[in-house]
Amino acid sequence: MPLPGDGLTAAQQQQVYRRIALLDRLEVPNGYRADVLLTWGDRLGDGVMGFNNDYLAFTPITSERALLTINFEYISALTWCEGYLDAHGQSLPFAELEELLLQTGGKADIPGLPSGAPLKSMAEQVATAALEDLGIGVAGLRRAADGRWRHEPTPLERRIHGLSGLKDPSQRLRSSGPAAAVFRKPSRQGYNDGLGDRIIGTFANCAGGQTPWGTVLSAEENFQSQVVEAVYADGSSPSPSERPFQFSRKSLAGLGNPFGLAGNKYGWMVELDPRDPSKPAVKHTWLGRFRHEAVAVRAKAGEPLVVYSACDRHSGHLYRFVSRERVRDPHDPANSRLLEEGRLEAAQLQADGTGRWLLLAPETPIAPFNSAQDDVLGSPTRIEVPHSDRSRAGGEVLLSSADRQRYCNAYKTLSDLYTGGASEQQGAILIDAHLAANAIGATPTARPEDTDIDPISGDLLISFTMGGSDETGSADPAIFRGPEGQTPWPFGWVMRLSDMPANPETPGGTLQWRMAATGGTPWEGGLGFANPDNLAIDQRGNVWMVTDRSFGSSQSDIFGKNACWILPRNAAPQQQAVLFASGPIECELCGPCFDSEEHTLFLAVQHPGEQHGCHERQRIEMQAFTLEDRSGQRFDQLRTVPLGSNWPSGVPGRPPRPAIVAVSRNQSGPLLPEA
Repeated sequence: MPLPGDGLTAAQQQQVYRRIALLDRLEVPNGYRADVLLTWGDRLGDGVMGFNNDYLAFTPITSERALLTINFEYISALTWCEGYLDAHGQSLPFAELEELLLQTGGKADIPGLPSGAPLKSMAEQVATAALEDLGIGVAGLRRAADGRWRHEPTPLERRIHGLSGLKDPSQRLRSSGPAAAVFRKPSRQGYNDGLGDRIIGTFANCAGGQTPWGTVLSAEENFQSQVVEAVYADGSSPSPSERPFQFSRKSLAGLGNPFGLAGNKYGWMVELDPRDPSKPAVKHTWLGRFRHEAVAVRAKAGEPLVVYSACDRHSGHLYRFVSRERVRDPHDPANSRLLEEGRLEAAQLQADGTGRWLLLAPETPIAPFNSAQDDVLGSPTRIEVPHSDRSRAGGEVLLSSADRQRYCNAYKTLSDLYTGGASEQQGAILIDAHLAANAIGATPTARPEDTDIDPISGDLLISFTMGGSDETGSADPAIFRGPEGQTPWPFGWVMRLSDMPANPETPGGTLQWRMAATGGTPWEGGLGFANPDNLAIDQRGNVWMVTDRSFGSSQSDIFGKNACWILPRNAAPQQQAVLFASGPIECELCGPCFDSEEHTLFLAVQHPGEQHGCHERQRIEMQAFTLEDRSGQRFDQLRTVPLGSNWPSGVPGRPPRPAIVAVSRNQSGPLLPEA
């Protein structure tokens, strides 16, 4: 679409944009190249590259060798089934399993089936394959003679997947913090997996971050698709039968059911050291259990360690962890222990650009959220809180002021909602962090996707992908508004937050925030992008941003392919966003990160062809849009869009595959020329 920074006159914009054909390839600027490093199914350590690669972290070993840590987030059933044989060299009984499940209504509690039942064995086979295609991978890189990075196997390569530790107890993940006390309880309201504080695997690994001491933090996001999310008052999980296994060649859910995975052990932040395969990965429960999308680490000598994260859901919150002890040396590997003791807080934002942090602890008063816009809207913002019947797992939605008052009369503090000894009660609160934060008045936000710290100003940047709602809540309409005050605004924002230094002895603190960039078309006041997701900030303070618009709805079709944008540091606020690259058809670009010299940008190309699967010749769709040129004159555009993808092979009829690419200049050198 016409952009303020595209360098074209109004007449040229009309000429260039009147007829457009989208291409099924990763498009980069003239003078750049994009090299595929790894694709789904490639050998990686003792396993293979998983499916739907997401977050990437670059760890230098020497000037010529490095490691790339890779998250594998979820299964896109259509393209996973289409491409599994091509990627893995073996087939699975997809058609037979789908037919058997149709006889049980499309879902089944697999552990409850007889041991010899065909459905049981097929479900276990497919669920195993899917969970082994998720999790985390560490890949070796070597700089070739031409200066470009290539994959090169190394003994440091490893795979941690969704079933790591199921057969070999030595591979189970550790847990730290108060929730581990809940996991160890001999008696509980709900399900006991018999593993104590050890955990089988990790999955739903979306975004992440790096620590100054060299470890990687991997965020478990949409775990609720595979295991039970709701918990009881003691933090225990309902039976896995509550999230039955489901499979068709269009959807896949309840992957934890066949293996009896306890839902309260997923939705955490996982720490691993990519340089030491012998070190077990750890789920740090002080960072809270929710739909983690991102993490940013602030480590300054003499101050507590501060870790910011966010919950990617309609009405999800922004959180910060503050360590009990202070950092001595930000690069000391022993700093990992600081993640094992501290406090978790949730942000309460005000429409005037201020805010404060609320402590998630037993003594915190119950005060469910009320928006400053409730009077204007005519009804309170709906909010989900822990269920009034504390013998039940999960929550209930407060729909009125009377509901809020009734709830506050019944429960005074979080200690009235959760049970157990001091550590167990704190653990239960952390396990149920989203509902607990709702109960104390944390601000519901607009699907916060990433958090990154500006290396120059120290500000925290947060991408909010879209304003919207579901049955349990919506973003605060006083804060998350379009350029003309529209609410909901479906195209997203980037927020800049200035946080006051945290005190390890005194909970809470204040902050200030402002919107730094707003999505939407330029003629509606946006910057031309839609649905900001992962962020990366280079050493000069430029913000690199990738987008995640859904292809399941036509609402944002006008924005075309998901892309990588640059928000230049020297641009005036709300004035400019530069399109740098656009992805293959129906993909999402994820995990932007740089090598040490910032000569290479690594990108994860996730779920190409997710909506329509494998592209066949002449399978296209014509789309028509009304656009505006820079003079404000409207004109019509006709757009040709392929349905499905063949990326990265480009061979018609060959299924698409997720992959990792390295983008660099043809003649090498810095990604961006000096200003």
